Amino acid sequence: MKILIADRFSDVARADLKAFGFEVLYEPDVRDEALVKVLANTGPDVLVVRSTRVTAAMLQAGRLGLVIRAGAGYNTIDVSAATELGTRVANCPGKNANAVVELAFGLIIALDRNIPENVQDLRQGRWNKINYSSARGLSGSTLGLVGVGTIGRGMIPRARAFGMSVVGWSRSLTPEKAEALGVEMKASPAEVAAASDVVSLHVALTNDTRHLADERFFKIMQEG
Repeated sequence: MKILIADRFSDVARADLKAFGFEVLYEPDVRDEALVKVLANTGPDVLVVRSTRVTAAMLQAGRLGLVIRAGAGYNTIDVSAATELGTRVANCPGKNANAVVELAFGLIIALDRNIPENVQDLRQGRWNKINYSSARGLSGSTLGLVGVGTIGRGMIPRARAFGMSVVGWSRSLTPEKAEALGVEMKASPAEVAAASDVVSLHVALTNDTRHLADERFFKIMQEG
């Protein structure tokens, strides 16, 4: 079986695939029309991507039986075209969940402590202690989660460690699940926005969730 990897992929993971007897082609920088040509010329059975978009033209170019997104979502893949062509699509939910959770909390801390601004100023020889010491801090504040899947659930214990309370909304969240997670359940994303000091969005990008955080959503949020 021939596998084409069209994104950055670790040396260890590629070596593991080869150890299983797969022929592995590695083209991490190929995109768009160039990827269409590579697919047509090499004829892989499997295409592995991370952030690379997989279009109908790419799916039609070769003889792909399977497209794997090495990540949680699959919104970068033309699933409709894959279905028409009989090409299977798979993802890897939860594989990078901890990394995403840690990044999300890193961004929350960076915003609260003005880290990007103070780093930029420090590099230019300035240090405005008054501005940079005026952070509210996270303890005692409320984290709002829109989406309480694998990543959203991973945010909850981190929030507690910082002394935050948590409210949340998710299509799959029930009162029983919310109680088990220690989350105050809200009826809608708007209710989460109104009740939170910090809102973290963890939903897949679909037609239903696109622009979920719109102008009204931000107006409902508390002053930052």
